[in-house]
Order: sequence, then C-alpha cells, then structure tokens
Amino acid sequence: MVEAFLLLLFPATMAYAASSDLLTMKIPNQLTLGIAIAYIATALIIKAPAAVIGLHLACGALVLAVTFGMFCMGWMGGGDAKLAAATALWFGWSMVLEYLLLASVLGGALTLAILFARQFPLPGTLIRYDWITRLHDRKTGIPYGIALAAAALILYPHTDVWTATLRIAQ
Repeated sequence: MVEAFLLLLFPATMAYAASSDLLTMKIPNQLTLGIAIAYIATALIIKAPAAVIGLHLACGALVLAVTFGMFCMGWMGGGDAKLAAATALWFGWSMVLEYLLLASVLGGALTLAILFARQFPLPGTLIRYDWITRLHDRKTGIPYGIALAAAALILYPHTDVWTATLRIAQ
C-alpha cells in the first residue's frame, strides 16, 4: 500500500502542477516545495544512500540556479523555474539532461501550438472561460509547467526511484 502511494505521489503532483499552470498560469510555491519534500521522504523510505540523496539535491540546486538565471532574463516564469528544480530532484544527474531536453522539445511544441492558436479569434462559446481567454491572450506567457510535467511523467518510470520502489513492493 505504501509503495502504491509512493509510485503515484510524483505523477499526481505533476498532473496538479500542469493543470494549475494551464488554468491559472501559476504554479503554487507550496506545490514545488511539496515535490521537493516528497522526494526526500521517498528517498528515505526506499533507503537510498545518503550520498545518492546528496547528489540529487545538488542536481536540483544546479537546475534551480540555472532556471533562476533564466527567470531573471525573462525567459521563463518563476513557478516554472522552481518546478524544474524540484522535478530534477527525482531524476538526479543520471536523467536530468534527458528530462530537460524532453521538456524543451515538448515546451517548444506547446509554444508553437499556442502561438498558432492565437492567430485566430476564439469561438464565442470559449470566451466565457477565463483560463481559455487568458491562454489565448498574446500578452500572456506560455504555461511551460505543462511541458515540464509531461516530460516528468514520460520519464518517471525509468528513474531509480521508480525501480527501487517497485523492488520494495515485491
């Protein structure tokens, strides 16, 4: 039962992050903090060595430093920067580049799709939904948390955390 909870915790938080970014263009700080704390708790439960946990924390810290710089340059939102860093904890050095590359590709596709959709007027039936009009507004950014979460969900079954949790379940 604990193993099932651990296996579903990360995907559930990623789905929430993506939907929050889509609907509000915000990723709550409590969520990204919860994702980080959930990694540490999960790593302790699966008995990951302290050195491995430390390396994952270092990976997350580096991703936070880089994405914070990107935020300062206006290239990404603050919530996206924090989400990328918290998510990097779950992937560690062995998968962080794969994660960031996949998130970039998905984010590029998402950006192109939204920019394309913004070229056309919204149908009248959609104007009554605030989140759709906000997403359609050319002055609004791109909810990049969707791409970050999608990449995380695609790669999560290939992580050491997933493998170790399955091993405990057997």
